[in-house]
Amino acid sequence: MITPEILTALKGYAEHLKKNVTLVLQTGDHTKRAELVEFLQKVATVSDKLTFEERDSVSLQENQAAVPLRSAVSFTLEVQEGEAAIPTGVVFSGIPGGHEFNSFVLAVLHAGGHEIKLDDSVIQLVQGISTPLKFETFISLSCHNCPDVVQALNQFALLNPQVSNEMIDGGLYPELIEERDIQGVPSVYLNGELFANGKVEVAELVDKLIERFPPQASTSQTNQLPVQDVTVIGGGPAGVSAAIYSARKGLNVTLVADRLGGQVKDTMGIENLISVSKTTGPELVGALQNHMQDYDITTKEHVRVVEVNAQNGLKEVTLSTGEVIQTKALIVATGARWRELGIPGEKENIGNGVAYCPHCDGPFFKGKDVAVIGGGNSGVEAALDLAGIVKSVKLYEFMPELKADQVLIDKAKATANIEIYTNAATQAIEATSGKVSALSYQDRNSGEIKSHSLEGVFVQIGLVPNSQFIKDVVEVSPYGEIVIDEKCRTSIPGVFACGDVTTVPYKQIVISMGEGAKASLSAFEYLLTEFDAEVNDTKETAELELV
Repeated sequence: MITPEILTALKGYAEHLKKNVTLVLQTGDHTKRAELVEFLQKVATVSDKLTFEERDSVSLQENQAAVPLRSAVSFTLEVQEGEAAIPTGVVFSGIPGGHEFNSFVLAVLHAGGHEIKLDDSVIQLVQGISTPLKFETFISLSCHNCPDVVQALNQFALLNPQVSNEMIDGGLYPELIEERDIQGVPSVYLNGELFANGKVEVAELVDKLIERFPPQASTSQTNQLPVQDVTVIGGGPAGVSAAIYSARKGLNVTLVADRLGGQVKDTMGIENLISVSKTTGPELVGALQNHMQDYDITTKEHVRVVEVNAQNGLKEVTLSTGEVIQTKALIVATGARWRELGIPGEKENIGNGVAYCPHCDGPFFKGKDVAVIGGGNSGVEAALDLAGIVKSVKLYEFMPELKADQVLIDKAKATANIEIYTNAATQAIEATSGKVSALSYQDRNSGEIKSHSLEGVFVQIGLVPNSQFIKDVVEVSPYGEIVIDEKCRTSIPGVFACGDVTTVPYKQIVISMGEGAKASLSAFEYLLTEFDAEVNDTKETAELELV
């Protein structure tokens, strides 16, 4: 599993360790134990600050969340503080390979003293929690969304001894998966109760923590930034492009994002980004982050914008943590999210048979009958991906013909276990004993209502713009897209928008990047020629009202 090249890279990373870290593996028997022992032993060779031990379940200090090791393939991290070995609350139950390898490496580095790069307001929120929180995060090694959640919760555990997080590879604990009726990952439990499941974003976890442990007003004031020249809302291709272009102009720039990468992070195959013949969403997001780090850009990740006040010269952006950012210009680049069917049984069964990410949740339906709703490129690609895992795929399209590229349609028609139903209007998703059991639809040719027995439904019917937080501030189209002109200007001076959240046609990565650059240049032009006059007009109006 660990090649010489990976070991060499690990040696470089391990140079950042400031504390001794021990990898403690629970004793016992398991078919995967020998593989895990070899994995941990090799990792421990890359630095004299890393050691590997096998012993019974860790005994924790009274002020720490209890984290008994689950089985013979469970291990935890301990750090040396003086003469004492202190458990971190970070546990891996399973071999952290695949997408979770990075989660493991980061946990070791952060436990060893490497800086945790979370927003200050999130750090203060977590450190202020005084209630024991025991998280269990069920993952699939093929899930590319899971690592974000695992890494965030691991960092929470390292920031506060009252918090622990256990990554659980569902593939090694089928009885536990069955017991808890888990059909989607990541699936997060807190103190034994379901906390979040399905397609979970770290920002959602932070929102839930804020709801339980509201930040103090003093915390929000402590985090207050000076007035920014440009604030960008959104961390996808459009937002990152806008932030970089603004920073290159020498402006003070803050980027706010519930997650960096946006929808791109969920895209596995990208072959139309000009000059890059082939890449994946996670790889592209990594490149975007690396490029952004070349510039002095303040980044606030895993927090949401809850309100925008753009009526005066200075705009005010209020975050979910209570922090308020004052900014001269604002660029909205919040992209879009998966569109929901809006039929009975959809929301009720998310994570229990209803899913939106075939890459993440497909492995849970191995050998089962599933449906894909949507005959565009994303729908047909999902059907093709799932066909190699599941027993059968039924692909439903509302219109008389599939809307995907012909090459994809041809592949789907040539795949033996894919059945295609056109002119099909989905009516309801049915469940039995808490799990999806059937899908009913109307045959639009005959008007007849029909039903198919199946165990999973993957929704792939397009996107909805993420404009809800600003739809009452700027003009939006009937579809919720922010209306912009050729310079990305909205109906409010000093507020710009770009990318998939806008009325610009053709939602493509390369177009979003260009629109982000354009929005930044327009914002710069506004700051040079219009902002001072707007502020003066506002002051004069205020003075007249006082008179």
